[in-house]
Amino acid sequence: MSDSISIYAAIAAMALVTLACRCGGYFLFSRITPSPTLRRALAYLPGCIFTAYVVPALVNGPPQNWGGAAVTMAMMAKTRNLGLSIAAGVGSLFIIHFI
Repeated sequence: MSDSISIYAAIAAMALVTLACRCGGYFLFSRITPSPTLRRALAYLPGCIFTAYVVPALVNGPPQNWGGAAVTMAMMAKTRNLGLSIAAGVGSLFIIHFI
């Protein structure tokens, strides 16, 4: 029983830390006005984080992953819609892996 309590406590602690990080960012930027340079840097942050997730999967994964990445990039170039591009890449990867 104590194992399950420690698991729930760890989950609750992680949730509180995540909430504190998010609320801390909102609090910080409600108190300061970021410079134009900082605004430009923060605009690129989601792309950097996404790249940090994708590149290791491409490098360490099977060659089929490159097909999904190519479809994603082509769809993004054509539509400029991130959600549609990711859906197309995941769908094509699913088809490539199971054919």
